[in-house]
Parts: sequence; structure tokens; C-alpha cells
Amino acid sequence: MAEVVTMPKLSDTMTEGVVAKWHKKVGDKVKSGDLLADIETDKATMEFESFSEGILLHIGVPEGGTAPVDSLLAVLGKEGENIADILKQHAGGPAASAAPAPQKESQETASAPVAAAPAESKPTTSSETSGRVFASPLAKSIAKEKGIDLTVVKGSGEGGRIVKRDVEEFSPSAKASKAAVSVGTESYEDVPLSQMRKTIARRLAESKFSAPHFYLTMDIDMDNAMAARKAINEMGAGKISFNDLVIKAVALALKKHPKVNASWLGDKIRYNHHVHIGVAVAVEDGLVVPVIKFADTKSLQTLNEEVKTFASKAREKKIQPADMEGNTFTISNLGMYGIDQFTAIINPPDSCIMAVGAIRQEPVVKNGQVVPGNRMKVTLSCDHRSVDGATGSEFLLTFRQLLENPYLMI
Repeated sequence: MAEVVTMPKLSDTMTEGVVAKWHKKVGDKVKSGDLLADIETDKATMEFESFSEGILLHIGVPEGGTAPVDSLLAVLGKEGENIADILKQHAGGPAASAAPAPQKESQETASAPVAAAPAESKPTTSSETSGRVFASPLAKSIAKEKGIDLTVVKGSGEGGRIVKRDVEEFSPSAKASKAAVSVGTESYEDVPLSQMRKTIARRLAESKFSAPHFYLTMDIDMDNAMAARKAINEMGAGKISFNDLVIKAVALALKKHPKVNASWLGDKIRYNHHVHIGVAVAVEDGLVVPVIKFADTKSLQTLNEEVKTFASKAREKKIQPADMEGNTFTISNLGMYGIDQFTAIINPPDSCIMAVGAIRQEPVVKNGQVVPGNRMKVTLSCDHRSVDGATGSEFLLTFRQLLENPYLMI
């Protein structure tokens, strides 16, 4: 008997999937465990294996097509089996949609002659009746000096003859001047939303409009952190980045301030005793947030290796949903792009997210002297339902103390 294969739910937030690629075609034999298709979820592209055996009799969603979870994906059965009733039964369910091709539109406006404009009453000239221009010698001389085309000048003399007064009072019409203007091309491209972009839009809109955000910004002296990083990297035990120092300082500060390491759950606040830090990673389709679990217990070198591994998997679309679950706090670092300061939207169900800017060199006052200094701004976005201003400020003070005295972390 034929068996229906439905669109699987491959992540906790997935509501629909896109078939990125079919590994089998209609008529192929499918065994249990065979790779059937690649499914793009809201978080990653994942391989989908068949749990059943049989001949692939029908494909319900074409490559690039979108379908809701639990809708008909394919039908497996015996060769030649009649599946008309099955298809009819599922015809009333949620429909799959084919992949909309990117639409390119262009509107091109070319220079048009004056005659192409809306018709207006045009004065009758002598040139329209005989092909000759009837004008006085003086009118012709003035027209030549001014560069005026006498064929467009209305004559007021006898028989439509153009006289001096007509040339002196003539001014080119607006439509004539427009005809000489070079016009460019308007164009655009409509690109369908990916599953990831849809989820980013939905989740961050929910966060921004439901969670009352407030922001705390702190300027940090990075001289000691830069010296510590250089010394660690010169030891040869493994390279570390400034981002690794930020993650470690955040993790240790969260252990001291558990009210910031909180989750808003609607009817309760969860204060997490473990520290799982989400690290925002930019990918082609948007943004993913892999989670460094128990970050407070890991060395700087281990943090560096994990972040690099996650970033590589994310960009290759090999990251798994389990890699992006369980965050208790999130860090978004745009310092490598030269951004001095920004604010980030909270990543639910976290209560806070930290936005990290670039390290910049500027004159600072130390011991009464103006000297070069290295500074970095961070901005903490807080959900006021679970975190108060004083709580967030105390957390930032501890975070700054750790970065300005990195030996406390090492």
C-alpha cells in the first residue's frame, strides 16, 4: 500500500520548508535510510532521509518549492500502484507553492520628439503649407544669432510671415526642452524571501514590539586587553581574538549577575544557573546564532575554536538546529566592520543582548596627561520586564573590570 511522506518538522520554530534538492526522481527505488531530499528550514538546510521503502511514485513539492509542515511531500509505493485517491485526499490540504523566480522589471523612457507629447494647438506657420520659412531678413539674422529654429516660431506678419518681434518674443516650450534631456533606465529585482529571512523578520519583530527595550552604553579601556591578547598569541598555545575575550568576560560577569542571565517566559522569569552564550554570525541569507554552551568553564583557546567551527558550519549551511538552541545571553559584534557603536534587538527568550563596537584609538587622559588610548564601546539591550537599569549597569561594571584587567579571566 502506498505511503505518504509529509514535510518534516526539522526545528522547533519551523512552520514550512523549502525543498532545496531532490536526491531521488519519480520511478526510483527508495530504501529506508536513503537520502531523499535536502530541506531548507528557517535555520539551516538539512538532509532528509526516508523512513519507508518503495518506488517514488509522486513528488508533491518541486525543487525550490515551499510547503507547510505535515503537508504532502512525496508518495512511496509499489510500481504501477494507483495513488489517485491519495492525491485527491491531500488536494484539500495546505498547498505547496512553486519557487517564485526572481522578477526583474525595467521601465525605459527614451527621448521622444515633441510631436509624441499630448497634442496641443500648434500655431500654423508658413513652413507647414509650402515647406519654406517666410521670415524677414532681420528676423532670420536674429534667429541665427540666438540659435532659434524658425520652423517652430509663429509668425504674426501678413500671411504668417515671421518678423523681428516674433523672434525676440519667442521662448522655447517646456516640451521642446524636455525632448533634449537624456533619460536613464529604472530597474529593480524582486527576490523571494528565504525561510531564514522570514524567521528573522518574524522573531525580531515580535521581540522589538513586545519586549520594552532599553539601552545601556559603556566605554571600555582596551589597552590591557590588547597587551594580554598579544602576549597569549605569542606564547604559541593557540591564537585568540578580541571576540574571545569579550565572550569570556561576559560569561564570568553573568555568573556574578544571574539576574541578567535570565529568560522571559511570559508568566515567569527563569534565572539560569548555566551560561550558554549565543554568538551572532552573518551568513548569505541573514543571521544565525550558534550557542557556546557552558562558556564560563571554557578557556579562551577553546572558545576561539568553537566560534570558528560554528562560523564555518553556518556559512556552509551545515549547522544543525541543536547548535542554535538553549542560549541564555547573546553577543553581536560588528567591530570587525568598523562600526563604533550600535544597538541590537534582543534574541528571545533572552533578557539581554550585547552589541560590541570596534576598538578605536583616540586621545585619553591618564594621570593628568593626554596620551593615546584604545577604547571600545558596548551597548547592552535589556528587556525591562525582567531586567532593571541598575541590574544591567552592575553587570556592565563587572564586564568592564574583567576586560580592563584580563588577568582576572586568565
